[in-house]
Amino acid sequence: QVQLVESGGGLVQPGGSLRLSCAASGSIFSIYDMGWYRQAPGRQRELVAGITSVGSTNYADSVKGRFTISRDGPKNTVFLQMNSLKPEDTAVYYCKAVMVITTTPRVYWGQGTQVTVSS
Repeated sequence: QVQLVESGGGLVQPGGSLRLSCAASGSIFSIYDMGWYRQAPGRQRELVAGITSVGSTNYADSVKGRFTISRDGPKNTVFLQMNSLKPEDTAVYYCKAVMVITTTPRVYWGQGTQVTVSS
């Protein structure tokens, strides 16, 4: 069974840092794009950062200069380093990956990890 498992969320004070991890496991043939999304209460899920299989990245304007996405190909893992956190970064963060299990690429989502930025 293929799954994405996130870790690293928690409670942090404004200005602090957190590092999220997302590991893909199972019988995976290949992984294309990976990314992080977030959803705050009462709001739609939004893209935070994405990374392609060759390492190209893109970021939401609200996190540019503060967040860094990276991936470890051999370990099928994507990371999100979050610095200078603000209360408005509070949300459930979801990992997304486009993966090929048999022949067709499909989108997979993790279960989400809560990030709370508060003093």
